[in-house]
Amino acid sequence: MSALLALSNVTASYGPSQALFDVSLSIGEGEVVALMGRNGMGKSTTVKTICGMLPSGGEIRFKDKVIGGMPSHKVARLGVGLVPEGRRCFADLSVEENLTAAARPGTWDFAKVAELFPRLAERRNQKAASLSGGEQQMLAIGRALMTNPILVILDEATEGLAPIIRQEIWAAISHLKNSSGLSILLVDKSLKELQQVADQGVILERGRTVWSGRMADLDAETGEKYLGI
Repeated sequence: MSALLALSNVTASYGPSQALFDVSLSIGEGEVVALMGRNGMGKSTTVKTICGMLPSGGEIRFKDKVIGGMPSHKVARLGVGLVPEGRRCFADLSVEENLTAAARPGTWDFAKVAELFPRLAERRNQKAASLSGGEQQMLAIGRALMTNPILVILDEATEGLAPIIRQEIWAAISHLKNSSGLSILLVDKSLKELQQVADQGVILERGRTVWSGRMADLDAETGEKYLGI
């Protein structure tokens, strides 16, 4: 069976500065893949290339369709839901308005998002700007789900959050893995949590894929070498 998302020898640059060199990864249907690496190694750049935010070389396929160079809105319509780094909620819109603005037909609606994150139901009429950082992160995840994607990309979804909120986010990700059938690409630094939810892993070093395999096979020596744990 072919991969849902497959990157083959992908390159990308910011002007004259090349950021990705022959990055390869794949995600199967219903699979959770962790994209790892130290800061500045190309993780967010890889996300941008997948989502059509950055010109790229090599080949990017989604649902066996070449999407490299496709505009971001068309990539999203194919079924890629992005939870961007830094959340980026619509500050002046209410929780409910943020969610309904992104809504597309499918399984996920306000009630189902509120079931995953009850705090959002409690704050449905509050403006996003009034929410805590953790609540804004829940809103960003909910907004991506409201597009009824096939693949969800979470870029540093637990970065800078209080431990108790981080636990809630990881519990939600685990729930999505076990009950939704979604494919998930996780960009995060929390190796312990990643090993609990991710099936496969990819490590980037200076814009190159330097390790890929089952998360269960990621040994301490490799982790120390490339992640500094």
